[in-house]
Amino acid sequence: MATLYVVATPIGNLSDMTPRAIEVLKSVSLIAAEDTRVTGKLCHVFHIDTPLTACHQHNEEGKGRQIAKRMLEENIDVALTTDAGTPGISDPGYGLTRACVALEIPVIAIPGACAMAAALSVSGMDTREFAFYGFLPREKKDLKLKLKEMAAGIKVAVAHESPFRVKELLETLHELFPEAVVSVSCDLTKLHELTLRGKVGDVLEKIKANPKAEKGEYAIVMDFSMLAVHEERPPPSLSLEAELVEQLLQGHDMRTAQKNLVDLGRKKNAVYQAALKIKELFGA
Repeated sequence: MATLYVVATPIGNLSDMTPRAIEVLKSVSLIAAEDTRVTGKLCHVFHIDTPLTACHQHNEEGKGRQIAKRMLEENIDVALTTDAGTPGISDPGYGLTRACVALEIPVIAIPGACAMAAALSVSGMDTREFAFYGFLPREKKDLKLKLKEMAAGIKVAVAHESPFRVKELLETLHELFPEAVVSVSCDLTKLHELTLRGKVGDVLEKIKANPKAEKGEYAIVMDFSMLAVHEERPPPSLSLEAELVEQLLQGHDMRTAQKNLVDLGRKKNAVYQAALKIKELFGA
C-alpha cells in the first residue's frame, strides 16, 4: 500500500542522519524535497540514488495533491524531506501530508533532528509546557503585539529567527519585558554550536559583542514564567439599553442620548434598535 514517510534530516551535523532515515530514502520510489539541490547533496553523501522532485512552500499545495494522486495510481511510497530538520515544523511539508491524509494514505514519521526540540532541551528551563511560534512577525508593531500575547498566555515559548534579525527581536523583547529569561542557540549540532542563557538584556549584549553573530540560524527559548504579566481587559460593558437609560437619567432626551452614544463609537443602527426597545418597554 502506498505510504508517505516524513523524514527528518540533519540540521548541521551529518552524523545525526539516522540509519532508518537512510534506509527509507533508499527504499521509496520518490523523494519530495524542499530543495532538490540540498537534498541531492545529502543523498550523494549517503549513496542514495532515489529520484527527487521539488515540493516547497511555493508549490506544495498543488504539488502535494499531484504527488498524492500519483502515489495511489502507481502504488508507490514517497519520502518527504526539507533542507534541514523535520518537515512541517516551521518548514514546508503540510501540503503533501494533508493531501495524503485526505486520501487516507498512511503517513509515517521517521523522526530525527529538530532545531526547536534541540533548543528546548539545552535551555535549562522547565519545558514541560511550551508553545512553538516558528518565525515571529517582521514588523515591529506586530512583533510587539505578538510578544505581549505570548507573555500573557504562556510560560515558555520557542521561536526561530534569522541571524540578521535576532538582535531586533531581543531588543524588542528587552524593551517590553526586561526581566524575561532567554536561551538563544545558534548553529545547533555544528562544530561552533553556541547557546547563551540569562536575562534578555545580558544575552543581547553578548550577541552584540560577537563579530560572528550574523552567521547561522537561531532558535530562541523565552521564559515568561516569572513575569507578572496580565492581559489588560476592559471593564464589562453595559448593554446599549443600559447606556441609553444612563443618558436619560442624566437629563438628556432620547434623541440626544442616541447621538451621544453614536459619538462614543456605538453603531448607529444598534443604538436605534436599543432606543426602540426602551420605548416599547416604558412607552416612552
